[in-house]
Amino acid sequence: MSKSVMNVKSNVKTVLDQLKGRKINNIYLVACGGSSAIMYSAKYILDRESQNITSDLYSSNEFIHRNPQQLGKESLVILCSMSGTTPETAEAAKFAKSKGAFTVALTNEPASPLAQNADLYIKYEWGNGVNAFDTNLSVLYQLVFGVLHIAENNEKFGKLVSSLENLQPVYEKALEQEASNARVFAQSHAKEPVIYTMASGSNYGTAYSFSICILMEMQWIHSHAIHAGEYFHGPFEIIDENVPFIILLGLDETRPLEERALSFSQRFGKKLTVLDAKQYDLDGIDEEVKGYIAPLILNRILRQYAEELAEARNHPLSKRRYMWKVEY
Repeated sequence: MSKSVMNVKSNVKTVLDQLKGRKINNIYLVACGGSSAIMYSAKYILDRESQNITSDLYSSNEFIHRNPQQLGKESLVILCSMSGTTPETAEAAKFAKSKGAFTVALTNEPASPLAQNADLYIKYEWGNGVNAFDTNLSVLYQLVFGVLHIAENNEKFGKLVSSLENLQPVYEKALEQEASNARVFAQSHAKEPVIYTMASGSNYGTAYSFSICILMEMQWIHSHAIHAGEYFHGPFEIIDENVPFIILLGLDETRPLEERALSFSQRFGKKLTVLDAKQYDLDGIDEEVKGYIAPLILNRILRQYAEELAEARNHPLSKRRYMWKVEY
C-alpha cells in the first residue's frame, strides 16, 4: 500500500472517529463547479443507502442565502474546493459552523481558507499520475460510506474501500481501451460549436462536470448537461444528424433512463459518442458497488477525451478569459 493511500485512509479515519457518537440527522453537500459535480454521486449514494439520514446538495452561495431551516447541531456539512480558496465555499463553512453544524472540508490545500474554516479537513490529491484512491471523488466516497457505516452500520463500507484500492488498474486498462477513440473524437469534434452531454443517476455529475468545466470553461464550447430522464420533456427536440451528444451509460439503477435516451438518439442523431461502463474491465470492483464506482471510471475517461480535444483545437485546458483574471 502506497504512502499516499495510507495517508488518505488515516485522514478519513480521523474524521470518522470524530463523528462517532454524534447524532446526524441530515447531510449537506456544498461546493461550486467541478467540486459540486462530484457531489451528485454522493447524493445518489445517500439516497440509495441511508435509512434515516436525509441529504441535499447546494451550490455554496445559495446554501448561505437559502439558509435551510433544518441546518443545525445535528447536521453534517461536507464541502469541497480543490484550491480551498473558492470564496463562496470557504464562507459556507463559516456559515454552517455558525448554525452549529459539524463541517468537513475536502481540499488539495491544507493551508487554504476552506480547510481553516472547517472543523476538519481531508487532503486529496490531484493531477496526472495520482492514484485513483487519492482523488477527490474517491475520498468523498470513503467519507460518505464511512459515515453510513458508523451511523447505520452500512456493511458496504469495506467493499467500497477495497474496490477503490483496486481502481487504478481499472483506470489504466480503460484509458488504453479508449485511447484511439479519444483521438478520433477530438479530430471530429474540434470545430463543433456546441456539444451536449447526457446521463442520469450517479453519472449525472460526470456529465455536468464535462459540460460546464471542460467544454464551457476550458474549451469555450457551448454545452448543456441533459438529464436522461428529462430528455423527453423538451431537450430531445434538439437532436438531429448535425448535433453532437456525449451519452454516458452507467451501472446503477437508473441505467434504463440512459438506454432509452440513447435508443431515441440513435434513431435521429449521427454524432453520438457513447461511453458505456459495461464495456470496461472492472476486475477487483465489488459487484455491490459497481454502480457507484462507474462514474469515477467514466470521469477519468472523459478527462482523456478532454486532453485530446484541447490538443486538436490548440486550446489548452488551462486557458481562460475571465476566471482568475477579472473581478467577479
